[in-house]
Amino acid sequence: MTPYDAAPPQEARVQPPLIDGFGRTVSYLRVSVTDRCDLRCVYCMSEHMTFLPKAEVLTLEELDRIASAFVALGTRKLRITGGEPLVRKGVMGLFENLSRHLKSGALDELTLTTNGTRLEEFAADLARLGVRRVNVSMDTLDPAKFRVLTRGGQLPKVIAGIDAALAAGLSVKINAVALKDDNAGELPDLIAWAHARGCDMTLIEAMPLGEIEVDRTDQFLSLKDVRRGLESFWTLSEIAHRTGGPARYVRIEETGGRLGFITPLSHNFCESCNRVRLTCTGTLHTCLGREDASDLRAVIRDGADDAGLVDAIRLAIDAKPQGHDFQIARAAAPAVARHMSTTGG
Repeated sequence: MTPYDAAPPQEARVQPPLIDGFGRTVSYLRVSVTDRCDLRCVYCMSEHMTFLPKAEVLTLEELDRIASAFVALGTRKLRITGGEPLVRKGVMGLFENLSRHLKSGALDELTLTTNGTRLEEFAADLARLGVRRVNVSMDTLDPAKFRVLTRGGQLPKVIAGIDAALAAGLSVKINAVALKDDNAGELPDLIAWAHARGCDMTLIEAMPLGEIEVDRTDQFLSLKDVRRGLESFWTLSEIAHRTGGPARYVRIEETGGRLGFITPLSHNFCESCNRVRLTCTGTLHTCLGREDASDLRAVIRDGADDAGLVDAIRLAIDAKPQGHDFQIARAAAPAVARHMSTTGG
């Protein structure tokens, strides 16, 4: 028996890879398993979110089926996201079923992005199922500031999760959104803290996704400026390290650790984009910064066979846009109305 008490979905025949209209091969799928989260980060979600009814959310079996279709089409990396993925009931069963693609060699990496609040509980099982790396979102080392930014989160719980992941043998990367008024002055301390623990660190520019209470114009901080500041006291050496995502990495010689920069506004990375995103409702977005959408939930719930699902995926990839429309401007509407928490990062 599988974790779903049913036979695993029939695997589609391996087919030609997914190549969009601009010649980019799509090999990386980010899968949101829930829109729910136990935190309310100010740049990600509204304080009083309305969450989706259960009937609109894909079942674990449906998530497995769509993800497996992508694997058969050449996807080499699956990242499980949310909301917060570890709050989804039964999510470890999904990891267990998807891990068969690691064992077969069809998949290079199965990983997740988490806020870390439940990582202490699940780290050992994730490692057992073949997860080798996790990304943990953490924007500050100040417990009081953390409570404000997350609207109630407990920083010690997240740090305990990071430590549990490291103890389980997982590589941990800390992700922090650079916020001009909240954490700009402590980014060097956060980087040094991560590197001292053996963790990579990635800084991310605030992105205009979803209507929230915070004015992103006031909070936007260009990572070009951040990098110039870091170079005033650290030596940053360019390196070729890549993880399959959009980050560009340097090594900080004084700490010995890697630092990544994700710069969708100050320097976009669309020319090499290999990623698409599946929401927990089965909507496939081929660009984080566009309102493009393909309803794969309707395809599978209308009874499509594997060939029909593959056709729908290929049609969506063919229409993948060349780039996003992100811009930060006072009083400007978000580039897309959907929240980051519903998009899957």
